[in-house]
Amino acid sequence: MLEISPKTNLLEKRSYKYSLQDVAEPNLQREIYTYGTIPKVAFNHRRVPMSMPEEIWITDTSLRDGQQSVEPYSVDQIVKIYQLLSKLGGPYGIIRQTEFFIYSRKDREALEKCMSLNLKFPEITSWIRASKQDFRLVKDLGIKETGILVSCSDYHIFKKMKMTRSQCMDYYLGTVKDAFDAGVIPRCHLEDITRADFYGFVVPFVNELQALSRQAKIPVKIRACDTMGYGIPYTEAALPRSVAGIIYGLQHYSDVPSECLEWHGHNDFYKAVANAATAWLYGACAVNCSLLGIGERTGNVPLEAMVFEYASLRGSLDGMDTTVITEIAEFFKKEIGYDIPPMTPFVGSAFNATRAGVHADGLMKDEEIYTIFDTKKILNRPVTVQISKTSGLAGIAYWINQTYGLEGEQRLDKRSELVIAMKEWVDSQYEDGRQTAMSDHELEAKIGELAPELHPM
Repeated sequence: MLEISPKTNLLEKRSYKYSLQDVAEPNLQREIYTYGTIPKVAFNHRRVPMSMPEEIWITDTSLRDGQQSVEPYSVDQIVKIYQLLSKLGGPYGIIRQTEFFIYSRKDREALEKCMSLNLKFPEITSWIRASKQDFRLVKDLGIKETGILVSCSDYHIFKKMKMTRSQCMDYYLGTVKDAFDAGVIPRCHLEDITRADFYGFVVPFVNELQALSRQAKIPVKIRACDTMGYGIPYTEAALPRSVAGIIYGLQHYSDVPSECLEWHGHNDFYKAVANAATAWLYGACAVNCSLLGIGERTGNVPLEAMVFEYASLRGSLDGMDTTVITEIAEFFKKEIGYDIPPMTPFVGSAFNATRAGVHADGLMKDEEIYTIFDTKKILNRPVTVQISKTSGLAGIAYWINQTYGLEGEQRLDKRSELVIAMKEWVDSQYEDGRQTAMSDHELEAKIGELAPELHPM
């Protein structure tokens, strides 16, 4: 049957209604996923259209998936993280939601304290086991939406749950009915979607979810979970790994509206950010992230990365305060004791630092030559140099000017006597076998010897 599509305004066939394929043996996608080899990337040369939604946003899982991978946060730490998320997301709620555990007394205390702040964004949601008691708990806490785990690959259905596809679907649908009966919006986490039989299970299952949603007159949200980081952002890649194909298929064959469609990825193959951006480009309104990318194994999509991806794609931060990213990094380092690798983009101690003398020379002439953007303005993090055996005169001059705030006529160049003397001293350190970079404390002590009039500044 031909119908005018409300999305494309074109005549389209509406006869593609996929039914559950209740197979006797699991489809483990062995042509792609052979356990003893690197997963393969298959192409089918099928293109799907880009379909960026009118609005896109970020959702957060720092206090759920993220917290599963580190020492548990205290109540006060959870409250502070929630406040920082709100501050970063700005008045328009680009960081739209965050999810909480609700099982322990501590979980509920933290959630209630966050709710008492009456912050509009991010909206507080929960994540629960699929039981009627848990849905009642969600309702009693005044939470409108909860995540529910609905694993969708045969790895989970057959191997973990020990069910057939039809048994699994019936179980999931019964669970979602319980959510609707409690008046709670279910957010169905389709775990392991990049190893699932997309047209044999995922699409028929989501179609049934949509039917239940229409009956209950309560929306159902779909979170496509790339649990193992297998997603591929490449054009014309084949399912089940194609991010664009997954988003397009859920919209086109299951009628999931963009505002109910969310991507959750992991970084096992270094593709988390690219995959999340691809999900936005092809029709998902939401990408699910965690602060600093903290999460299972290699981590989730770093939330701070998607702040910059948002601004790159939209041409505006739309009220987000990126200087809060630096506050967040400092909080995790100092209050939580989390060790951020120094080269981590935007938050690492060395993300905008250089040890190369040739780079420092360029920075002295014009910061823009070797700086990704104005890091002082955008992140409240000035460009820095680290002094080592490769820093040269230019690196030392830049470090002295920045450390002591020398500007205008006071500013030193690489021909300065002090700079030359410091360079000779630094060289002597490495001639004696030193391998590590010089610390600020060591450099400042030497400046105190060579230029005591400068040091108090």
